[in-house]
Amino acid sequence: MQGGYFLSFDKMSYVQGKRPAGCILCMVRDRNPEVVDLSIHRDELFIAAVNLYPYNPGHLMVFPSRHLEDVREYTQEEERRLCALQRWLLGLLDATVCAQGYNIGYNMGGAAGASIDHIHMHIIPRYPRETGIADIIAGRRVLVEDPRETTRRLREAAAQAPFSISST
Repeated sequence: MQGGYFLSFDKMSYVQGKRPAGCILCMVRDRNPEVVDLSIHRDELFIAAVNLYPYNPGHLMVFPSRHLEDVREYTQEEERRLCALQRWLLGLLDATVCAQGYNIGYNMGGAAGASIDHIHMHIIPRYPRETGIADIIAGRRVLVEDPRETTRRLREAAAQAPFSISST
């Protein structure tokens, strides 16, 4: 068997389609109690949240408050804010998860691998020697921290150094 985690934090119900009706990111935005809210930053334009099914600890999803499905729909103000927010989040991750690198990008559209239509940017912390014995023998990844704990740590760090468009 290839891919996956030894622990997937209840992803089976998600994979099987047992999820609330509607856009999951809009539901996070609206603080709908049917979804887990792992947000670490909210402002009038964007929300940054820990991915509930992360590739690595600190895997963030950054998405616009308004429902968009294409990056070309961003306004100039949203583009400026996103750039500043991305810089701030990278600094927050540097201070919290001590990554050695990052994958940053979008999966726009189902053919590109997007499982959520609401556009969102992934920031995935990366580390040297991520491949371990479980990857090699079992074809599985070991997630070393529950995303809820990652959220708690990042929320604490964000409270110490709040985001400001003028401070980036």
